[in-house]
Amino acid sequence: MAAAPEKSASIKQASERSAIPERLRVPVPDFRNLGAVLRVLLVGNVLMLITVLIRAPALGEIGQTLLMMAGRVELPLILFATALFVLGHWLSHLNWRDLTLTVASLALASTIFCQSWILLPVNADGYLRGMIWALASSICVMAYFRWRQIAQMPALGEARILALTARIRPHFFFNSINGVLGVIRSDPKRAEEALESMAELFRELMRDSRELVTLCDEIELCNRYLELERLRLGERLKVKWELKHAPLNAQVPPLMLQPLIENAVFHGIEPNPEPGQILIRIVRRGNMLDMRISNPAHKVERRATGNRMAMNNIRERLTLFFDLEATLTTEETDGEFRVRVRIPLRREEK
Repeated sequence: MAAAPEKSASIKQASERSAIPERLRVPVPDFRNLGAVLRVLLVGNVLMLITVLIRAPALGEIGQTLLMMAGRVELPLILFATALFVLGHWLSHLNWRDLTLTVASLALASTIFCQSWILLPVNADGYLRGMIWALASSICVMAYFRWRQIAQMPALGEARILALTARIRPHFFFNSINGVLGVIRSDPKRAEEALESMAELFRELMRDSRELVTLCDEIELCNRYLELERLRLGERLKVKWELKHAPLNAQVPPLMLQPLIENAVFHGIEPNPEPGQILIRIVRRGNMLDMRISNPAHKVERRATGNRMAMNNIRERLTLFFDLEATLTTEETDGEFRVRVRIPLRREEK
């Protein structure tokens, strides 16, 4: 009889293991993202155009019908999209059912408000048609986002993020091993510390790469990497961090800064026998996180292609995480190569 609770617990554990992991569930859209809001407006206008094509009595009257319907639809649609953006943080915590009901309610509320207080009065029949159209359109919008999320996340998006991350990871480990081998006899203690840092790096890199991490953790990872690079480059590698106005609890994609700093070391420090400095400046600008990395520029033709591939790689990862809101730009002026990354400011939730 005493074994019954244990058996019950094991069944419960098996049931929990068989449940779908949280990261494999279809994520809800983030309406704080500018790309998501623009898609709401695009879908709404496409639905309006389809409605006009269906309702227009003759081909020659499509323009007039479109103009009349736009006068009734555009203002509620803009109000609806604005409400989604403003409430985006709260909406991101809802499940699909509750989110769909909330979005439909916002669409109805926007339509009722505009028809009652702003637009020209309509008869009861037109009033009802506007509400039905708003409700149907909101359901179509959610169906579109559901289809898009299923198509991209997690099946495609996560797989691509993991694959792209895997392409970034290996480089500095080979260099680090060579650096450890170079000091293992002359400075055993330093070699031991380097191996411990490598172990910590492996632990970080084996972590799930589909979730955002804090900027503080990403900076710590970069510092571990830089300490390992100093085994090879010594005093040639100088790094200056400007973090006075950096929100350290901001969330960033994993392994975002490290490959950029790795590029700066590989393209800016290694080719030059003289010491060089990498400057990393991170600040908050409004609701954006602004990160800039600069390093000495050297004209080495064989490295140019690899640098472009790395930048394209990181751009693709930023797009997967932040859609249209993230940007990565580069410029080379006055013997200095600069990379600038701007992403939406998302803070870690306690």
